[in-house]
Amino acid sequence: MAAPQLSVRSAKARDLAHELSRRERRPIHAIVEDALTDYARRHPKESAAAFLRRMRAIGEADNEAVVEMERALEAHLRPHRGPNL
Repeated sequence: MAAPQLSVRSAKARDLAHELSRRERRPIHAIVEDALTDYARRHPKESAAAFLRRMRAIGEADNEAVVEMERALEAHLRPHRGPNL
């Protein structure tokens, strides 16, 4: 079985990964895994409601944008009627 591979279409990301790999004397996959693990730790998954609450807390000026976004989302919110049997 072939080893798993990750394709990155960014020359900058590839070059940085190779540079860090040489500098740290670690395999590229370890560099990428550590970077992605750190990114996931700093950006936990949050619900849409939590995101909107956080956006409201940013400030009153931005609150108008959040209210507009909520209105747009509610305008397109439709319950699914289920399969047509």
